Amino acid sequence: MIWTGAILLGLIYILFFYYVFVSPSSFRWKAIYGDPVYPDGFDVHGIDVSHYQEDIDWERLRNASLNSSPVSFIFIKATEGAKILDDNFNQNFYEAKKNDFIRGAYHFFVPDVDARQQARFFLKQVHLEPGDLPPVLDVEKVGDLTDAQLQKAVKTWLDLVEKEYGVKPIIYTGYKFKLRYLNTPDFDGYPYWTAHYYVKKLEYKGPWRFWQHTDCGSVSGLKGAVDCDIFNGSLEELMKMTIPDPDTVAEPEDSL
Repeated sequence: MIWTGAILLGLIYILFFYYVFVSPSSFRWKAIYGDPVYPDGFDVHGIDVSHYQEDIDWERLRNASLNSSPVSFIFIKATEGAKILDDNFNQNFYEAKKNDFIRGAYHFFVPDVDARQQARFFLKQVHLEPGDLPPVLDVEKVGDLTDAQLQKAVKTWLDLVEKEYGVKPIIYTGYKFKLRYLNTPDFDGYPYWTAHYYVKKLEYKGPWRFWQHTDCGSVSGLKGAVDCDIFNGSLEELMKMTIPDPDTVAEPEDSL
């Protein structure tokens, strides 16, 4: 009877541990052990890369797949602050187009550096073309700024870059960061790319375009773990998001 009771208590403890600690974080455990989970119901997949991926085997990446779907788009880190150009940006940006990926470029925002300088640096280093995705601002840190100062600085960067390209930039940030700092009407009109890992469904209730759902993806042609993303729509809708060719934009008809 003593052994039976001990075994029963052991089983109860195991079940308790699983349901309290393991089950709520099952997506995280799977990612740690090399088995990232892809959310259901999405067909358009992509990745984002920087110098951390080192040299990319573009031939293998071109034929790679994510959740049985091809890699359709690639976001590439371009700049950071007002002085840092990602070591691999120019090569990655060139190869992405050469290998027929829909490409985008993002700037890592440094809150304690003047936003105008950051925008000018990005525009000097990055030359997006028709067919590329809109420019991206990656906002993850507050620095020494107040909420209002951060919002003003972010809006300054967005306005200057939008003026240059004629399209609204994409805002990338974490789910909780968005709710805490960038959830005001000033930012409602921008396409949102959210980072939220290890959840089956996105908890953000507002409109969004991209979801970085894991930082532990494994993709042929890349070394180590990589961030994986999904687009909230069809491939045709993704293409419509890209920067238009000014020669093909229809001119408004004159009023009769």
